Amino acid sequence: MITYRPAAERGHADHGWLNAKHSFSFASYVDRANMSFRKLRVLNEDRIQAGEGFGEHGHDNMEIVTYIIKGSLAHKDSTGNVATLSAGDVQVMTAGSGVTHSEFNASQTQELHLIQIWIFPEERDTEPSHGETHFSAQQKRNRLQAIASADGRDGSLRFGADAVIYASELKAGQQIEHELDEGRHCWLQMISGELEVGGRRLFAGDGAGISDEVVLQLRAHQDCEFLVFDLA
Repeated sequence: MITYRPAAERGHADHGWLNAKHSFSFASYVDRANMSFRKLRVLNEDRIQAGEGFGEHGHDNMEIVTYIIKGSLAHKDSTGNVATLSAGDVQVMTAGSGVTHSEFNASQTQELHLIQIWIFPEERDTEPSHGETHFSAQQKRNRLQAIASADGRDGSLRFGADAVIYASELKAGQQIEHELDEGRHCWLQMISGELEVGGRRLFAGDGAGISDEVVLQLRAHQDCEFLVFDLA
């Protein structure tokens, strides 16, 4: 079964400095029919204006993953981590028992475009941790590259969720498959291009929740970039 979530149906918040699209309920956007998918709680597509961002604020008991599409992000947190992330970089922060951080567009001239993801952890009140790495276009080309997982597979960042997050850049005409183990589910989120899933074409910003499927077939009609979440 595949449930489609068109881009235009997402929640939208325009704060001037921040233009955000919410696949699930977040902040002032409340949609009881779209609170989460399995343990995937937040899936936001944010565009942040030059020099702007989120001041110091706190999180706890959440696995937070940031995927940079374009621009650069300046990150600083209460565990002492300071980093600047650029396109292709991925950051994982285990909020655990509690952490504070700030996130700003590191550029004074260019927009920052990113995906921020929150997933419920398997254990609560663990020690906060942080990691980041870069995944090249070549690593993601015509395949599913794991970027975050519980076991660190394929060079992915480790986190404390029963989930695997994959990123892919599929060239037009290419097709790949993802096998789902029994009891597993998927969320697919389009970033750009055109992809066929379950006989329906998805475009930038579209999403799909997949349950009770054995093999997920993904065919690109245009060059595209997307994320796949394999979830319990």
